[in-house]
Amino acid sequence: MMRLTGFQKKYLRGLAHGQKPVVHIGHQGLTDGVIRSTHDALDAHELIKIKFVDFKEKAQKIAISDEIQGRTGSVLVGMIGHVGVFYRRNEDPEKRRITLPKGRT
Repeated sequence: MMRLTGFQKKYLRGLAHGQKPVVHIGHQGLTDGVIRSTHDALDAHELIKIKFVDFKEKAQKIAISDEIQGRTGSVLVGMIGHVGVFYRRNEDPEKRRITLPKGRT
């Protein structure tokens, strides 16, 4: 899992602002299908939003987000309400869509 600076996370949250959630986590929680969908979305977009439909408690969202990060190799860059923003850089340099800024911490 990569480490991002606060400045890079803020930059990524800004990029995600206009996006709609592409993965929804409902009453069944974190299933293998949700993980597969998350992998596919990260491969296609690098930066995605995941909506927590039936999980409204902060502790639940954090626990699920931690598991998503561990199982997908992504990084949670922010949680806004019931939506988490996740980033994973594409391994293929030709398919990368996002260039992270360097410098500031």
